Amino acid sequence: MKNIRFYKSIHVKNVIIYVLLILIAMQVIGVYFTQQLEDTMVNNHVDVLDERAELLRYNVQQEMLADRGEEDPELSEGIGEVLTALVDIENAKARVVDVNNTIIGVSDHTENELVGQRTTDVYINRTFIGIEESLPMVDEQTNERVRVITKRVNDEEGETIGALYVEASMEGIHAQVQQINQIFMTGAAIALAITAILGVLLSQTITRPIADMRKQTKAMGKGDFTRSVTVYGTDEIGELARAFNDLTIKLQDANATTEGERRKLSSVLTHMTDGVVATDKEGHVILMNRRAEEMLERSQSETLGEKLTELLNLSGSVKLNDLYGYSDSILLDLDWLEQEAFLEAHFSVITKENGEQNGLIAVLHDVTEQEKIEQERREFVANVSHELRTPLTSMKSYLEALADGALDTDVAPRFIKVTQTETERMIRLVNDLLQLSKMDSKDYQMTMNSMNLTSFVDQVIDRFEMSTKNQAITFKRKIPDEPLFVYGDRDKLTQLLDNIVSNAVKYSPQGGTITCNIKEEKGRVIISVQDEGVGIPKDSIPHVFDRFYRVDKARTRSLGGTGLGLAIAREIIEAHGGNIWVSSDWGKGTKMSFSLPVPEEAKEA
Repeated sequence: MKNIRFYKSIHVKNVIIYVLLILIAMQVIGVYFTQQLEDTMVNNHVDVLDERAELLRYNVQQEMLADRGEEDPELSEGIGEVLTALVDIENAKARVVDVNNTIIGVSDHTENELVGQRTTDVYINRTFIGIEESLPMVDEQTNERVRVITKRVNDEEGETIGALYVEASMEGIHAQVQQINQIFMTGAAIALAITAILGVLLSQTITRPIADMRKQTKAMGKGDFTRSVTVYGTDEIGELARAFNDLTIKLQDANATTEGERRKLSSVLTHMTDGVVATDKEGHVILMNRRAEEMLERSQSETLGEKLTELLNLSGSVKLNDLYGYSDSILLDLDWLEQEAFLEAHFSVITKENGEQNGLIAVLHDVTEQEKIEQERREFVANVSHELRTPLTSMKSYLEALADGALDTDVAPRFIKVTQTETERMIRLVNDLLQLSKMDSKDYQMTMNSMNLTSFVDQVIDRFEMSTKNQAITFKRKIPDEPLFVYGDRDKLTQLLDNIVSNAVKYSPQGGTITCNIKEEKGRVIISVQDEGVGIPKDSIPHVFDRFYRVDKARTRSLGGTGLGLAIAREIIEAHGGNIWVSSDWGKGTKMSFSLPVPEEAKEA
């Protein structure tokens, strides 16, 4: 058991919980309080500004409409006195503009030089078209937050004669709010400190007995059951401590019994030749022996907790509850492994003393070899039966026709010819099967001699050129002039090359070209035969060397093929220590290649 870091202990967590609760409460209260306070102070300040601006507008209106004598002050002086007298709010200033956008009065004496100048202020222009403003903004020069209020000044008939512009700083209001926030944060920090101290004191009453029990669990994990937990009281924690001490005594007795049984079971499972997988009641894997790990290519650590039906790839066909009543074995096809494997699984139920089902045990037996042999036997019997039935059925039909009177008619020679052809086809099939049977036997012998491969291939091609003159097929040779010597059985290699070249001839179009190529590389010689036929579909290429496999079954049978030629070719070339492969593009042709080793003694012969 790992030591718990200080910041992860329940002691610290309790303190953090207390502090967080207070912090959240203070934050919620603080945000709500300060927001409401700020809104109230700003609204009150704006209301005062609006009232003062309305009073200024009235006084400015009276000043602008008053009749002035020679002894009366000028209009700008009168308006300035009105603005100065009424704009006594801190950091507030005001201006009056006539309908010609000329400033006719200011509240700030430092701006007296602006009197008589024209202004292009946007807000004043908007005021002249009937839009009075009262909005917050930022002073571009001082970067302070201000409130701008504009009012129209009308004559007695309602005609606009000027505009009032009031600008008051809001920094004082926000400074007061900031000061209140600082006071509140100081109080919150003091409250959090007190809460943390109280949390430490309170959490110790809970964490002390828990820490004691934690030490005891560490000792129990190491096999020491002699210690006991101190009981601090009669509350829930105290009851837990007493129950923990009772549990320690029972575990000590149970551990001794379990350890002996575990050793017996481990010894039996380790030396079993079959795989064993055990599950709990819910079907989760709890145990695998070494043999099961080898069969499934999964370690026990990887599969612990995994569903048995998922481990054996049965989830799509069998439910877990069905396995409790299974008396027969299940054949498992482990198609997800790198190599094909078949396992036979037997299931038995683990029960408690009261008869309750408590899990499953799956015993796995490797039947890969038996299943492969059985599958090959079934496929072979089916293929041979099919290949023999087709010519026999044809012969039976024609013989019945001859027996019914066709013997005395003009078609009799044709019927006899078909019967003869089918008989020859069966003879070829039986001969091929006999040859494959001999090659499959362990005592099959070949006569290996040194032979010149270049002259050998030339002779085979010459023979096919003579037999295909009427088909206008051209043979193109890429054969080295110097001899290449290999060890091989001349008769078998002749049969191999005959099978390959005859296939190229069969599937070549009228006037096509067959290219034969020989080259030596990396201690072996490669012979390839390429035609210009229809080619082989991509999905059929891996199966062309299988016994009885045909790409185009109808055409192959019409050309007299048995489906064993390439299978025999593969057996022959593998008996010579070489390889055979095929490459093809559909609609463009096929290239069949095989290789033979070139021993040093063959080169010297």
